[in-house]
Amino acid sequence: MKLKKISKFLVPAVVLLGSTLLSAAEIPAGTHVNVRINQALSSGTAKTGQSWSGTLNGDLSVDGKVVAKNGDAVHGKVTYAKSSGRLSDPGQLSLRLTSINGQSVTSSRVSRKGSSHTKGNVAKIGGSTAGGALIGGLLGGGKGAAIGAGVGAAGGTGVAAATGKKEAVIPAETLLSFTITGSK
Repeated sequence: MKLKKISKFLVPAVVLLGSTLLSAAEIPAGTHVNVRINQALSSGTAKTGQSWSGTLNGDLSVDGKVVAKNGDAVHGKVTYAKSSGRLSDPGQLSLRLTSINGQSVTSSRVSRKGSSHTKGNVAKIGGSTAGGALIGGLLGGGKGAAIGAGVGAAGGTGVAAATGKKEAVIPAETLLSFTITGSK
């Protein structure tokens, strides 16, 4: 009878201790980790230092032992966030892992940059400049073409400024790959 009482407490304690020791195994530097983030992040709204969360995509093994399982919680920080300018400088976003299944880690960064402004701005400004010059030339000759080109360029620049933000965006459920650089 005493053995039954002891085993009631001993078995769960051994299981708990074993799982704690298993998850406490240090994740060595150089380990590649795939993570699926839980929320969308944008350089337009994210702030440096902001936390993000996700799940481990695949079991993580150290010396043949699983230390974190597929679907375990991961957490990280936004280490750099710069919003896009209107006519230049696309948005930028960098992330790092801070923990895997409750264990503190440091990792490589994953960075994203918004698309370039150049091509779209050249089309908007150049097209409206040419259009303004054509209309001005038809209506007022050489002097009208010069005035029309100036008006067209100003209008094209306004359109480019109004529509030109190119934020870096990482959609929810995106799979990201990090390399562990250390664990604590």
